[in-house]
Amino acid sequence: MGIVQKEKDIALKIASDLLSIGAIKLNKETPFTWASGWKSPIYCDNRLSLSFPEIRTFIRQSLAEVVRSKYPEAEAIAGVATAGIPQGALIADELGLPFIYVRSKPKGHGMTNLIEGKVTEGQKVVVVEDLVSTGGSSLKAAADLKAANIEVLGMLAIFTYGFPVAAENFKNANIELHCLSNYSVMLEKALEMDYIHPGDVSSLEEWRKDPASWNG
Repeated sequence: MGIVQKEKDIALKIASDLLSIGAIKLNKETPFTWASGWKSPIYCDNRLSLSFPEIRTFIRQSLAEVVRSKYPEAEAIAGVATAGIPQGALIADELGLPFIYVRSKPKGHGMTNLIEGKVTEGQKVVVVEDLVSTGGSSLKAAADLKAANIEVLGMLAIFTYGFPVAAENFKNANIELHCLSNYSVMLEKALEMDYIHPGDVSSLEEWRKDPASWNG
């Protein structure tokens, strides 16, 4: 099996698993409202995967394999608070690597740490997030690591919406992003599983292209 086909098979399985446990919910008629105010036909909560051992294991092993193949020089795994913390810790354990995590802001008491764990200057790390939308919080974590003189090799995530603005943000930050599954693959699987009707696909694809203007 070729690498591209293997990646597509993993993407389809992840999409299927997330849909089947309700981690991904689709509702075009009654859209969800994001904190940004955007109306969205999709709600994605990958934390639910942690409650399903078989799915959790497949995600852990799949992400760990990306690290092995793409970043064999990795010296630690860094999770992005909060949802990236358990995923990152699981991957670090799978690989036998140290684990650290990045807070959204410095701790308000004690050592006032922004980065938790044993931090070594010049250390090569792979950053782990559970979900990528615009990439803002993920790239902030990467910037905080770089400010601490830690070398960011790349970033991994379970799922990405595939927004054009996210691709542009990661390109501008010069950070590679590898995601196990994505919105387009999820639509393909959702159609196959009868979660959506063929007539819904066009509108759902339009949302991804311009989520700020989408109205369902």
